[in-house]
Amino acid sequence: MSTHVYKLTPNAAEWDPNWDIAMNHGDVIVRAESPADARIVASEAEPDFQDTGGKPAEDGTTREASAFRNIKLYHVSRLDSSSYDDDGPREVLSGEIANPVKSA
Repeated sequence: MSTHVYKLTPNAAEWDPNWDIAMNHGDVIVRAESPADARIVASEAEPDFQDTGGKPAEDGTTREASAFRNIKLYHVSRLDSSSYDDDGPREVLSGEIANPVKSA
């Protein structure tokens, strides 16, 4: 499948209570196969509790809790003209995905 460049932009106001369950990473640009895949690519770039030795209560991963997967928090738009090439691997091209995991 071919890839395209997508921009994920925060969609909710800073005071929106939905931000209580996920972190705002600002604008992120990714190369992905579709808008839905763009959400997955961005969420896979976030640290997972499994990667830190933490133990989620029910599931083996925290990927589903990503703000990028929440349509109320992030909007995805295709960038037809950008400084990034459409062809290439699925990856984050621009933006800073902060580590929400605090260490003691």
